[in-house]
Amino acid sequence: MIAIAGIGCSVTPALYQRGVVAADHEIASRAGASILAMGGNAVDAAVATSFTLSVVRPYSCGIGGGGFMIIHFVDDPRFGTRSIAVNYRETTPAAIGPDFYEQLPDGASTRGGNAVAIPGAVAGLLAVLDEFGTLDRATVLGPAIAAAAQGFVVDEHYEQEAQNLIKKFNAEPALKKRFKFVWDRFLAQGTIARGDVMRLPEQARALRLIAEHGPSAFYDGPIAQAIIAAIAKDAGVMAREDLRSYAPGIGEPLVFGFEDNTFLTMGPPSSGGLAMGQVLGILERIGTPSLEPSSTSAHELATRLHKLAEAYKHAFADRARWLGDPEFVALPVQGLLSHAYLDKRAAMFDPSRTLESGAYALDEPVSPIEDAGTSHLSVVDAQGNAVACTETINLAFGSLVAVPEFGFVLNNEMDDFLTRQGVPNAFGLVQSDRNLPAPGKRPLSSMSPTIVLDQDGRVRIVAGASGGPRIITGTLEVVLRALQADEGVSALDIVSAPRFHHQWLPDRLDLEPADWDFDRDDLVGELESLGHKVGSRQSVGNVQLILRRNQGYDAASDPRKGGKPAGP
Repeated sequence: MIAIAGIGCSVTPALYQRGVVAADHEIASRAGASILAMGGNAVDAAVATSFTLSVVRPYSCGIGGGGFMIIHFVDDPRFGTRSIAVNYRETTPAAIGPDFYEQLPDGASTRGGNAVAIPGAVAGLLAVLDEFGTLDRATVLGPAIAAAAQGFVVDEHYEQEAQNLIKKFNAEPALKKRFKFVWDRFLAQGTIARGDVMRLPEQARALRLIAEHGPSAFYDGPIAQAIIAAIAKDAGVMAREDLRSYAPGIGEPLVFGFEDNTFLTMGPPSSGGLAMGQVLGILERIGTPSLEPSSTSAHELATRLHKLAEAYKHAFADRARWLGDPEFVALPVQGLLSHAYLDKRAAMFDPSRTLESGAYALDEPVSPIEDAGTSHLSVVDAQGNAVACTETINLAFGSLVAVPEFGFVLNNEMDDFLTRQGVPNAFGLVQSDRNLPAPGKRPLSSMSPTIVLDQDGRVRIVAGASGGPRIITGTLEVVLRALQADEGVSALDIVSAPRFHHQWLPDRLDLEPADWDFDRDDLVGELESLGHKVGSRQSVGNVQLILRRNQGYDAASDPRKGGKPAGP
């Protein structure tokens, strides 16, 4: 197994017998594990982990953001065998319409009050806990409250993200006053460093109010008042009624098959599940490549990556052309996953050459078929129930607008819409008019929480990632490797292996750094001979993986972000 450069692999995995939580911070994993130890189920543990991530990963996710959750129960006394999809993606304030950002300065959708969409995390998590959990709010939020009050040690990943932002603040000093709480507290006025202790008593206060009063504390109480004041101070247009009107959605996951496995994923406005379904469907038709690069030549690996990149480009082109919020636009989800459509996409594959970029953007109609900064956590409990949950505030530290009285930052999720015609968003993603903002609308997302069931209906894999559009490619490659791996390959081996990314536009195949068995220039040359433009990227997503083994569960938190799994 080849690992990404500088990241080692495990030798003998520790298997978890009574459940496990894999989050991208060890404190958060331990929070969920403690809930499992109390007898809580996978949902209780996921909610505890999520609220704790709000504290220890304040630049990635939190109560100022939103997310998606996939739940699978197995022979549960209350729910039987059932799969659930929970949509608590942020929504658009009532005052923002399709042309809102065209008249505003550049950057209005990425920083400041008008970048903020209505947060959904608190409503979604508490709705899930109330409907599917077994423990009370105070118990489940207890670990997060403790982490906020007692503090946590700044790790390498926090330091890296903070340093990136410090450079921007120093280059534009006015930001230090405009976003004072972020500069003073989260960045320590530019001095934040690994090993510092970060305490957030303000967020502890917010979490105590939420534990005591439920969603109303956030959406119609003192926290709501502080949110609106913070946004208004930066000229934002969100109103109290926007917060009061927020509601999460609980429905069914997007389901598709691959080989003998069943994938439970999130449908639109998440694009991740659909993209993975399309990529895997195309690969089944052109030949699924092995993603194990060890003992292969540069030519052989390039041939495998060519298949993957071509499938990615079709899926990302369809994402740009067809997807948006299904509550506002009709989406041809089942048409895009149909045998006929995937046959047509697969037939375009040329093993000797990539296509021109425009060839992937099919403009032919696809008829709808009627049918029923980010963090990810994966959970399995002792009964085999599972949760895959991906949450975000979008870019690092979101909009940079903080709610000082309560110690958290607000998302900048409005940039996930098409905010300016013809201009890609901050991740370089091209969008269509289907993804224009409108009051109450949810922006398109790349979040890809995924549960894979085996042919007997048992949970085999729980996975997901952070990293913008690299969420899709990172999650898919880890899941595909997990399906291909034998018992001797650990979950940490799988998530440590180098990954690859292509999102159609920009037309570039990015490779992570890796200690190959051959010269990297040879691989680049082979890919270029197939017509690919090759680039480098330090990280293609940060993936949290749980993998069922014969004797228990193997779990890994991606070493790229420094988390660690924990079990009861």
